[in-house]
Amino acid sequence: MGEVEVNHSAARTQASMPPPDRRAEIAVDRYRQIVFPNRLREMRHRHARLALLQFAALIPQISYIRLSKIERGEVYPRADEIVRIAGALGIAPRALLIDTDAPTFDMDAWFAPFAEGAASDDEHEARFALLLAAAIRARRSADATLTAATLDARYGIPPVILSRLENALKGLSRWNPQTVTALCALFDTPDVAALRAHVVALHEQGALDPFLAAIPGAPQRRARTRQRIAALEAELADVRPAALAALPDRPDAPAAPRQIPAYGAPLGAGRIAKTRCGSVEAPALAGPRAFAVRTGAATLGGGLPGQATVIVDPDRHPQPGGLALLSETDEAGIESYRLLSVAVDRSGLLQGYSLNPAHEVALDPLPPGDVAAVVAAYFA
Repeated sequence: MGEVEVNHSAARTQASMPPPDRRAEIAVDRYRQIVFPNRLREMRHRHARLALLQFAALIPQISYIRLSKIERGEVYPRADEIVRIAGALGIAPRALLIDTDAPTFDMDAWFAPFAEGAASDDEHEARFALLLAAAIRARRSADATLTAATLDARYGIPPVILSRLENALKGLSRWNPQTVTALCALFDTPDVAALRAHVVALHEQGALDPFLAAIPGAPQRRARTRQRIAALEAELADVRPAALAALPDRPDAPAAPRQIPAYGAPLGAGRIAKTRCGSVEAPALAGPRAFAVRTGAATLGGGLPGQATVIVDPDRHPQPGGLALLSETDEAGIESYRLLSVAVDRSGLLQGYSLNPAHEVALDPLPPGDVAAVVAAYFA
């Protein structure tokens, strides 16, 4: 599949947005990517007086990139991350949380410090991103074979990218040429102008209306944010002062190296036997119940080779864009593991995928003990 030459400016001229009467039906959420407004930036300036990169050096267990995303509200932090950040600032963990329902909370004012230099779409592109998201959902709805695994294998659209596309997280002009080429192939269009024209035509015909209605908007985002903040508050309420003091939060005070058990032997069909096979050194971020699993096969594609060993923390829930370990039992009563890539599906729920073999699992309905986050990987 050759790369499509991307000329978004010309494409917009040839395939503009729908007529005004239908354009008005598309509600744009300016803060679609903001899922966790918080007080980290405010508290960092007040208590640490450090640039974010300098502050990140105080918390080696949290990467700079992830810390930046937490501060900008683009990801949901775990309770242990909030505890570490608060410890480095010398404040209570709950002081980092915001009551987004409070009458004094102003989303525009909160986002203002991050707006300068932030990559964003104009209203035109934001609306087209919603149309494209609906078109992808419609295309998959009409063809049951277009699973996340198939889209990755056939078109080169990984599950995490598919999730972002189907939830309209950024405009078409901000996707790289490889993704745009893959989208043109998916819709059988020769170039980006034809792709835009095709999607707009589907909307003008009314073919995308039910799928547009299914894309989560601002009310759903706000509700999900409230739920996550409430869950964090409940977790933090159970954290005892002694537990906070025990958390290393300085690079000169690392946790003592420890060994954790390793399991794994390939069973076929993407399954991994729960067979003990030695031990490995635990990374600093591994929790007290962490263990290792040897992959045995490249079930997730080239990004995780068959010689890899992953570190699994059963006390952490998987996050979109990460990996998960699923514990399952077959009809014969044989227990095994399965590694999955994690993304958000069209309903905003966590979905797990593997490529070899193609396999999909809805993660949210599973019992908490059956799914755990992969927090690190070693490559032999």
